[in-house]
Amino acid sequence: MGWTPDRASGTPLSKQIQGWITDQIRQGVWPSGTRLPTQRKLAEQLKVNRSTIVQVLDELKAEGFLTSKVGSGVYVSSSGWENFLRNTSPDWRTRISQSDYQSNIQTIQLINEHEKNPDLIRLGTGELSPELIPSDQIQHSLGEINLGSRDLGYSEPKGSLRLRQVLVRHLKKFNIKSLEENILIVSGGLQALQLVSIGLIGSQANIYVGGPSYLHSLPSIPTENIHWHSENSAPDAKNHSFFYTIPTLNNPTGTVLSVDERQRILDRCKSLRLPIIEDGVYQELTFEEAPQSLKSLDLNGQVLHIGSMSKVFSPGLRVGWITGPQVVIDHLADLKMQLDYGSSAISQEIAAQWLESNQYHQHLVQLRRSLKERAAYTEEILTQHFMDIATWNSPQGGFYIWLKVNKPVVTKTLFQRMIKRNVLINPGYIYDPGDYHHLRISYAYSRYDEIEKGLLVLGEEIRKLM
Repeated sequence: MGWTPDRASGTPLSKQIQGWITDQIRQGVWPSGTRLPTQRKLAEQLKVNRSTIVQVLDELKAEGFLTSKVGSGVYVSSSGWENFLRNTSPDWRTRISQSDYQSNIQTIQLINEHEKNPDLIRLGTGELSPELIPSDQIQHSLGEINLGSRDLGYSEPKGSLRLRQVLVRHLKKFNIKSLEENILIVSGGLQALQLVSIGLIGSQANIYVGGPSYLHSLPSIPTENIHWHSENSAPDAKNHSFFYTIPTLNNPTGTVLSVDERQRILDRCKSLRLPIIEDGVYQELTFEEAPQSLKSLDLNGQVLHIGSMSKVFSPGLRVGWITGPQVVIDHLADLKMQLDYGSSAISQEIAAQWLESNQYHQHLVQLRRSLKERAAYTEEILTQHFMDIATWNSPQGGFYIWLKVNKPVVTKTLFQRMIKRNVLINPGYIYDPGDYHHLRISYAYSRYDEIEKGLLVLGEEIRKLM
């Protein structure tokens, strides 16, 4: 302790010592529960009378910063420490609550927290199993990448020109006609949605969805259900809203819309002048040939089409794209530069290399085959153990089975019970608020034995609640 009060200062010694002690607390030198030196020792070290120390300590105890324990001494009090921090630190909780971005609901926070626990069976995870990711080939691709020093700098606003040129050819396979200028490279499909939400949706606007939707699990994106058959629920395009859909292998339901259903959506949105966000991240994972994308049917520039490598290749690559009218892409590219100065140059190069190689096609063929086998295995277990308590539709591709339990028992209680039994589920209410009948069952991530074990535990816990 080298500090002593300045006797030449006009500030009373007691006030100087009081300020010094509170500085020790504020700076963490004396945290909550710290025992202070004795009165005599403090008086000797600070070269003041003991009566001055007694006065200072009494004032700090009165203010709640210190507390006395009979026969033990004087301590920094826990309540005083908290009050001190409240009075001197920014009120972060209030600032968070006033933010435009809302926190995830507790169930989603717990899912995110537990997904990294290797002891839990992940029965609803929207991610490829490590054994389905071509990690050896990706490692080989890294060795073949040839990037110059300029390529490793910040990318141009719309992303790698090479990748955008490759995507022009790739999108033609889905009858989507585009130019490099109409494509923006993003860090996955979620960033595309966030850019649209920030850059194109007004403060009083919503993204409308036609039923259970992945968007409901993203509270920072304003989402509202719309029932097309009801004239009273027709959305208002004047407030700069959008309609969002995953027409091929919807997340979480796995639904594939027919060509007629797709055309009706286009026609209805056209009549309302309502732009459409088409999420196509699963469109390459159908077990049979998929209907045309909405973007391929779009004759009026009303569809923004999102694609990604995350669901078909590797979620860690973080490469996706959004295709649309150039005026929109220019605006979103400018916004993206303000947020992150572009996606990873290395990831973009890997994506370009794979998309224009035969390896990608071979990988997709094998991936679809593996997913189809996993889906059949999962459905066999459901048939054996869930016929009396639930219904479902056979999957047409993708990752999921949308399981409907006969009674509304898919609640937070079931979620918590499953965690206690080391199984993590994705309940329907995170995709459609108030839905306590459904679960999203994924056959894409867990091992075969884990899928069986997890479903058996799920059946047991559901029956306990019915």
